[in-house]
Amino acid sequence: MSCKLRIIRQSFAASSERIDDVEVAVIEAVRGADPEIKPGARIAIAVGSRGITNLVTLVKTVIELVKHRGGKPFIVPAMGSHGGATAEGQTEILKELGVTEKSMGIPILSSMEVVELPCGELDNRVYMDRHAYGSDGVILINRVKPHTDYRGPHESGLAKLCVVGLGKHAQALEIHSRGVEGLRDLVPATARRIIDTGKIIMGLAVVENAHDETALIKGLKPGDIMREEPALLELARRNMPSLPVDRLDVLIIDRMGKDISGTGMDPNIIGRIRIRGQQDRDIPCIKNIVVTDITPASHGNALGIGLADIITRNLFEKIDFHATYENIFTTTFLERGKIPVVTETAERALEVALKSSGPPPAGGERIIRIKDTLHLVEMYVSPAVLDELGDRVEPAGDFDEIFDKNGNLREF
Repeated sequence: MSCKLRIIRQSFAASSERIDDVEVAVIEAVRGADPEIKPGARIAIAVGSRGITNLVTLVKTVIELVKHRGGKPFIVPAMGSHGGATAEGQTEILKELGVTEKSMGIPILSSMEVVELPCGELDNRVYMDRHAYGSDGVILINRVKPHTDYRGPHESGLAKLCVVGLGKHAQALEIHSRGVEGLRDLVPATARRIIDTGKIIMGLAVVENAHDETALIKGLKPGDIMREEPALLELARRNMPSLPVDRLDVLIIDRMGKDISGTGMDPNIIGRIRIRGQQDRDIPCIKNIVVTDITPASHGNALGIGLADIITRNLFEKIDFHATYENIFTTTFLERGKIPVVTETAERALEVALKSSGPPPAGGERIIRIKDTLHLVEMYVSPAVLDELGDRVEPAGDFDEIFDKNGNLREF
């Protein structure tokens, strides 16, 4: 079938803030938090699996600042059960993000071994990465953003990195075994318990705008993390990108991935949660979602594949079921690991998606194609969608065929 879409650019008024000199901003943030680093102190820098704009610069600058104060920094992968819940897999994820021993100039100590900490009044067990616990202090680096599963004052950010990230597979299992409530309620309480140990000496919080640019970098003292993170989360929520319309017959997503979202595709964008007992959002309402590829940085971890309706064989054959299921079993959200219908080409996927969406009027198909759920400034839209948008967006070029002669998507 033929499908001609037109590329558009949308702007987000709430996303005008942008940091041009990230290195200077990190220096000022660390100066403001003023972490105590004694000469010779071994400082663990916790880096997660999320794709963060300017991550290499963020981490590298923190490393140099620690060295300048006489500390001896090393990196600890802080990513729960990601990477197939193996030390080697987590090191490989950091490599895909540009964080290696060579690029950073310091060791990466990757292990799934943890130390159990006193839980105090909590009714859940508390763990910390063995290398981080054996250090003289831990610096957290993470982006603050809305979570894919729940709403609360602490979602994705420093608190979650501190708990599920640094707690490795053991802590991920402990928290996720309580379902969504475990994430919403236990993560903040457990983060406070970990911070009270004195091991965390600073948090570097990053907020990005809807254009996938660094909008804010803030250094937080340990005692300020839990109090100040909710305001950063609200800032991040206001800066989130979104689809330009509320109703679609088909959304084509070129790629999903763990570096895009913890669920491969961000439920905040597509409106689907797919957790038993949790209701999907009313907006946007998308009849069928087609996904055609997975990012290399995911290493085949296709958690979130169940959010799609149709995938291509190209994507299916890249799935590492061990890594995917390890992550799925840890979260306990089995719906997100179910395999959608598989078609041989993207062209066939769209044909099936449109037929099962109910027959729209000729030329009235409501279709959008995006690169992924993280990049929503540019996208392809069908004539019916463009008519609805009117002058709210900037069209670029003409309506062009999106498939090549083999039925695959042409380059975005």
